[in-house]
Amino acid sequence: MNEFPPRLPDQPIFYPVLSEAYAVQIARDWNVPASGSGFVTRFEVLKSFLEGYPIEQAGSRAHLEYWIPAEDLPEFNKAIVGKIEVTAAFG
Repeated sequence: MNEFPPRLPDQPIFYPVLSEAYAVQIARDWNVPASGSGFVTRFEVLKSFLEGYPIEQAGSRAHLEYWIPAEDLPEFNKAIVGKIEVTAAFG
């Protein structure tokens, strides 16, 4: 299945990041201490969908991400092109 699950009530936004290095930092340095494991995934999304969302800088210039509201995830999932692949696992 090539889609992301619904967000939890305390997770109102999905934050896909723009670089693998940033994704690794999140998975390894934040997710492992918080939950015991972290994963990096790679996937493509239709440009026409992403054009509706600005790229946000969440910290340094290397920390670029989209902020996709949870209620938009069904449309986000429809805009995924190809497969979601796990490129790294930590924990």
